[in-house]
Amino acid sequence: MLRSRLRSVALTVLFALAATPTSSQEDQVRSDPLDRDRLSVGSGREGAVRIVSTSDTVEVKGLLGEWHRLHPDIRVDYIHQSSLEVYEDVVKCREQGQCADIAWSSAVDLQVKLVNDGYAQPFSPTDADRIPDWAIWRKQAFGITAEPIALVYNKRLVPPEDVPRTRADLLKLLTTKRSTYQGKVASYDAELSGTGFLFFSNDVHTTPDTWSLIRGLGQAGVRLYTFSHTILDRVASGEHLLAYNMIASYALERAKEDPSIGVTLFTDYTALITRIAIIPKRAPHPAEAALFMDFLLSRSGQEQLAARSFGTVRLDLATGIRATVSEDKLRPIRVGPDLLANLDQSKRKAFFREWRRALDGR
Repeated sequence: MLRSRLRSVALTVLFALAATPTSSQEDQVRSDPLDRDRLSVGSGREGAVRIVSTSDTVEVKGLLGEWHRLHPDIRVDYIHQSSLEVYEDVVKCREQGQCADIAWSSAVDLQVKLVNDGYAQPFSPTDADRIPDWAIWRKQAFGITAEPIALVYNKRLVPPEDVPRTRADLLKLLTTKRSTYQGKVASYDAELSGTGFLFFSNDVHTTPDTWSLIRGLGQAGVRLYTFSHTILDRVASGEHLLAYNMIASYALERAKEDPSIGVTLFTDYTALITRIAIIPKRAPHPAEAALFMDFLLSRSGQEQLAARSFGTVRLDLATGIRATVSEDKLRPIRVGPDLLANLDQSKRKAFFREWRRALDGR
């Protein structure tokens, strides 16, 4: 009888919350006053889930607000960490005495390594038929986003006719207008940024013509960075005019507030990256973790991510900038064992040797 009354009360609360605007739901997401990298939401009366993730807290506040609307009594503790910290959180959880229920990271190679080394448990999404095959591996690693890799440019200073549509256009622009773009192009440093290495090595795997483009970038005095926000700051200021191989979601979110930021996708091909989530084998709350994972892949969860400019992985929600190129031009970086090659030190050294030679114009 008591359980029945509690369920009735819970349903009443749920329906009341459903009628509340999204912004008030976000207000329920509490920041830790002593740690800006932690958020929490929910009463915890019906369970808890601990999430470690590389996505910044500001990027997921709407997502957690929507979760609270649907599951107000399941507490979520969300901790923002670096990709290496996420990896170590799963591997070393016994030593730490506290284990993650979900590990969600943009370091796709490290996530696949966790699965390969036996640190993940299987999960079956409710909407598995709406998730592309490239985003799932062994029913243990799940791509949550589908984020295009884009060219970013300064809309105030780059004339429309100079915005390249293909990589061949970009190389031609750097060659024919070298005086305009010399020292004005930016990208990730493949040697210092795991993201940069992933993107450029994927380009090389897609087409060997990439080495010609890297030589062209080197001859144009490309400036290399490790952080997206630094590149975006310098494109916005006009210090740089173009930025190659940028994560579109970051740039699109910046463009909402800064009209100088332009974002375009190449029509020869557009790489798609994803942020991979797993449920660790030692997750203390596997039922709640499975429920949250299902939520991440649901329409409502994906729509919240799309509101922060993350590309949606669901086949029935391929909208936004991704819709500006045809599906046959999309080249998803497949979740699976091929990503482990990124961790092979001999292959990395060989790539970096060729990388330096190309940037030097050799």
